[in-house]
Amino acid sequence: MLRVIFLGTGGALPTTNRTPSAIFININGESMLFDCGEGAQQQMMRAKTGMTLGSIFITHWHGDHFLGVPGLIQTMSFQGRTAPLEIFGPKGIEKFVKSILELGYYRLKFDLKVKELKPDDVLQRDGYVIKIFETDHSIPSIGFILEEDERLGRFDPKKAIELGVKPGHIFSKLHAGESVEVNGRIVRSEEVVGPKRSGRKLVYTGDTRPSDAVIEASSGADLLIHDGMLCEDLSDWAKESKHSTAKEAAEVAKRSGAGRLILTHISSRYTDDPRPLLKEAREVFEETTIARDLMTLEVPYRD
Repeated sequence: MLRVIFLGTGGALPTTNRTPSAIFININGESMLFDCGEGAQQQMMRAKTGMTLGSIFITHWHGDHFLGVPGLIQTMSFQGRTAPLEIFGPKGIEKFVKSILELGYYRLKFDLKVKELKPDDVLQRDGYVIKIFETDHSIPSIGFILEEDERLGRFDPKKAIELGVKPGHIFSKLHAGESVEVNGRIVRSEEVVGPKRSGRKLVYTGDTRPSDAVIEASSGADLLIHDGMLCEDLSDWAKESKHSTAKEAAEVAKRSGAGRLILTHISSRYTDDPRPLLKEAREVFEETTIARDLMTLEVPYRD
């Protein structure tokens, strides 16, 4: 399972239907949060995600991407959490966490494991990696790639039976890469198992201008979650504020060969009608959706 829940999809100014940036991801039962804007914990309650996060990842130090952290960790403590919580972010993460603990006048019942990240860092996890890449925003910022390990190739049961293998546990051995002996003959795994297949790849840019680094990071992504804050008539403001227009995000998706694009960090200008953003993006990249608060999706394998 690779499930994405968009807890917060708005810009710096929250609206009645969009809260600041926060994306909940569950991969095979492991939960994590990418950015944690104000109101994230209430959105988690509405989405019924539970509070059993393992990790929080912050893209940069603008308040709409991290101000939800203090309240969230205090709630976790009130609920009796004892397991450590990992908090990752760019330079300044240690100072940020220290400030939380000093200003909150409370003692957490669990440890915070803090790690500063920089572009090209790689976090090895169980069955996947998280890679860090540089984004182009008005302050130092990073984006995240979640990429699964390669999967086993497809098993051909018909071919196995033709080679004399009886259905059962021997199928599993062959699929796992082992050779087996059948009627005095060695049947090799590669005779009945195809080449390894790619796992899924998800990319979250946070706030950014389009850039070569973002395009490279997004190469072949099954799902690209990209800043798509403004329409083209405000492209000058997008450049000045170091955000992307919907069309620019679509061009990144097209050039990188992404399977699907989700636009987020939507400006409050489009609270009532985000369709202009969608129209401009789909003229470049048809497989575009505009995120909305509490939208949930499963990321399928391309094959």
